[in-house]
Amino acid sequence: MELTAQVVRSLPKQSNPSVLTGFDHFEDAGVYQLDRETALVQTVDFFPPLVDDPFIFGQIAAANSLSDIYAMGGKPISALNIVGFPDKDLPGDILCEILRGGADKVTEAGAAILGGHSVRDAEIKYGLAVTGTIHPDRIIRNNTAMPGDVLVLTKPIGSGVLTSAAKKDVITQDDLAEAIEVMTALNRGACEAMIEVGVSAATDITGFGLLGHAFEMANGSGVTITLKAHSIPLLKDTLKLAGQGIVTRAHRASLDYLSNRLSADGIDESLVKVLADAQTSGGLLIAVAPDRVDAMIEALNQRSTPTATVIGEVKSPGDHAIVLSA
Repeated sequence: MELTAQVVRSLPKQSNPSVLTGFDHFEDAGVYQLDRETALVQTVDFFPPLVDDPFIFGQIAAANSLSDIYAMGGKPISALNIVGFPDKDLPGDILCEILRGGADKVTEAGAAILGGHSVRDAEIKYGLAVTGTIHPDRIIRNNTAMPGDVLVLTKPIGSGVLTSAAKKDVITQDDLAEAIEVMTALNRGACEAMIEVGVSAATDITGFGLLGHAFEMANGSGVTITLKAHSIPLLKDTLKLAGQGIVTRAHRASLDYLSNRLSADGIDESLVKVLADAQTSGGLLIAVAPDRVDAMIEALNQRSTPTATVIGEVKSPGDHAIVLSA
């Protein structure tokens, strides 16, 4: 996380007035205005397999890529496949299943795959470059949370722990069923709920974990975010496995980056690690005004999001950007 921040800070600033969001504030996607009514929302993401089934891997990777568009309040319209594949070592049927899984989720999103690009690689990698549309005045950003806002999470945490456990053969692929269901679920319903109710800010929870992405929101908004640690929904057995030392390496990078900007006094160390751990195709963290919280929860439940849980609140800036409380 620190390296990414350093690299982004070293890049030249953009002055194109059509660029409404770029990489300056770690927004979930870039937005380029075409005219008064329409802007493009663009993002790209890809990674190695997390599960054994190639079709399910394709679904997860596509849902993850689409998530950035939804986090901004956009509507996906097209996608390009990005593929790394060891074609000399593995049969083409595996690649076919990966692409079929990706296409399944893109179709569910109401978008179209227009093509893509592949390279020979020692390791399988797959993802999408996604383009969506949005009204220039209706962009949902990650740096506009307001003191007093309530924070709502739309998917449970734990995919990094569970997929790591499966890779280590600590749990079976069958034990991943809940995590797979969560990772393959689109954030489309959550996006629709945000647009319907109206929110202050949002971001999706992916590689920097809940704490890392919450920090991006807090830092960009100039606020302190307080999270109720024991109210945060977790996938089954996540905390138990984390207590056995099963977490991704990403949690350490996130905690090192946060350093003294995080206060977690009295919170179990394993839980802190889980909340800093990388998530794949995670949910949306939504900042919503207190008088709209009930409507937000109802809208999310109507769309059967994996969870619709209040996990904290936004406060005026204090000594720490992120505070974990019991």
